[in-house]
Amino acid sequence: MKSLTRNLALAGLLMLSPAVRGEIYECIEPNGNKLFTSDPKEAKAKGCKTMNLGPPNTVSGPAKPPAKSTTPQDFPKVDKDTQKQRDSDRRKLLEQELASEEKLLAQAKAELAEQESIRLGSEFNYQRVLNRLEPYKKKVALHENNVANLKRELAGTR
Repeated sequence: MKSLTRNLALAGLLMLSPAVRGEIYECIEPNGNKLFTSDPKEAKAKGCKTMNLGPPNTVSGPAKPPAKSTTPQDFPKVDKDTQKQRDSDRRKLLEQELASEEKLLAQAKAELAEQESIRLGSEFNYQRVLNRLEPYKKKVALHENNVANLKRELAGTR
């Protein structure tokens, strides 16, 4: 029980004591390498110089939360029914764009597959094949990205 009390008291003192700051020494070894140490005996034996590191870095407390912005009284407002209609129209438009983009993606994939099946005569040059396929692959990637973005946009609608 005594040791527990002593350990708690020691922990409390350590928490209340200011941060201890030791010196850092810079030594140049005979081969030109730099050695850094905090051991004053080693530093003295090797003829090291004390580094001037300036004051220690500190972290400031949490920032104040930003003040809430208030909407001016004369700011135009939309009633719930109008907003619902706008949201519905937006969702329909996004769904139409998604359907169109999915068709374009399917078409681009078909064109890429067709181009991949074509061989360049008897001389098969792999780099020429890659160069020829690159625009088709870019087109597929573009439409895949568009479909993903439209789906993400649709997921966020009300």
